[in-house]
Amino acid sequence: MTTTSATALDPQRVQRRTVFLLSSAQLLSGVGNGATLSIGSLLAVDLSGSEAWAGSITTVLTLAAAIAALPLARLAETRGRRVGLVTGLLAAMTGALLVIASVMSSSFLLLLLGAAFLGLGTAANLQARFAAVDLAEPERRGRSLSTVVWAITIGAVAGPNLIQPGAALGSALGLPPIAGPFVFSAMGLLLAAGLLFAGLRPDPLLLARRLARHADSGSAPATQPVRGTIRSGLRAVRSSPQAMVALAAVVAAHGVMVAVMSMTPLHLQQLVGGSHEGHHGGTTESTDALVVIGITISLHIAGMFALSPLWGWLTDKAGRFQTIAMGHGLLLVAVFIAGFGQHEPVLVTAGLILLGLGWSAATIAGSTLLAESIDPDQRVTVQGVSDTLMGAAGALGGATSGVLLAWIGYQGLNMASSVLAAAVLALAAFAIGRQRKSALMNGAADAASG
Repeated sequence: MTTTSATALDPQRVQRRTVFLLSSAQLLSGVGNGATLSIGSLLAVDLSGSEAWAGSITTVLTLAAAIAALPLARLAETRGRRVGLVTGLLAAMTGALLVIASVMSSSFLLLLLGAAFLGLGTAANLQARFAAVDLAEPERRGRSLSTVVWAITIGAVAGPNLIQPGAALGSALGLPPIAGPFVFSAMGLLLAAGLLFAGLRPDPLLLARRLARHADSGSAPATQPVRGTIRSGLRAVRSSPQAMVALAAVVAAHGVMVAVMSMTPLHLQQLVGGSHEGHHGGTTESTDALVVIGITISLHIAGMFALSPLWGWLTDKAGRFQTIAMGHGLLLVAVFIAGFGQHEPVLVTAGLILLGLGWSAATIAGSTLLAESIDPDQRVTVQGVSDTLMGAAGALGGATSGVLLAWIGYQGLNMASSVLAAAVLALAAFAIGRQRKSALMNGAADAASG
């Protein structure tokens, strides 16, 4: 596409179409992750023969997403968002097929490989939120990004509810029933990849670059994309105080959320199961605990995604730093309620809901601020680094939370997590103060010159 033809397009019309396509693809691909998270632990125990491997699928998927984030960002940097996203989704479809093959062959290693490939789909879904702001106007970046994040809600809810229909489909196809849901996953991922491959034209990132070059010089020659690394990405972040706050906001929020959320089911199982000891017996205790755990995690996931449009609107209207402060403020309140209310399932559930809300606000506002605080030639690399560090923080939070739970208890785990939330809240408050001071100084200068 030439510069002339690029500028002849209506960027905002392309932007609206891009957000719609990305949201639709998120909805379809979200079904795959929903099925994996719902029955992945069951498959791991079944194929490995040990409950010790129950968390292996989530761990492998999370680590794969973190490792794949930067390579997918490099692919987007050189070939555009469409190629990067489609590659991740097709890899995830391959992962779903590998999971089916692992069930049919009773291979635990093949299951782990399938989970790793599914992690590439998670990385692609994370990068889709950045693709939503490539062409967005500054006053609508938060809302565009949050719309794509919100679309995950439908897939996350639909995935677990497809277990029974998937089992019926698997039986009809001659597959083991537990493999059936992954047929839906593979279909959803294939449709999502096809939708973006056919529809994401012009590519939002490539079009944004052409428009920027035209605005700068009208006929500037294309520059070669920079080969991004974690080191170059972090160097770019350090050059922007706003980007440093943004990166700290999303990484810390993800670490706090995963650390507390991953240990809450175990805490509730001990709390609710033990609360009826000597009265009803083990079966009732187990059933009560599962019901409470299911409700709590469902409400937590709803908090993570369902109100995303609200946080996007606040990001645009109240400000990026202000919404980051709201998010980490909510995280702080959440861990205090869950920690000090550790003996009351209702208070733990309330804490987990606020934990999801705080994560959503901090992630949406932080991602929006990060996207606009970096020079265009380093922006995609920094976004990849951000997703890599988010995944690493989640993996670290999940890995250390069990040790902290055993060492200092559920309340101690929450109090330890509060340190991160409080630190970012202080950073955001400092940034807001500087922002207001700068606005006052500019206003005084304008008044003096007038």
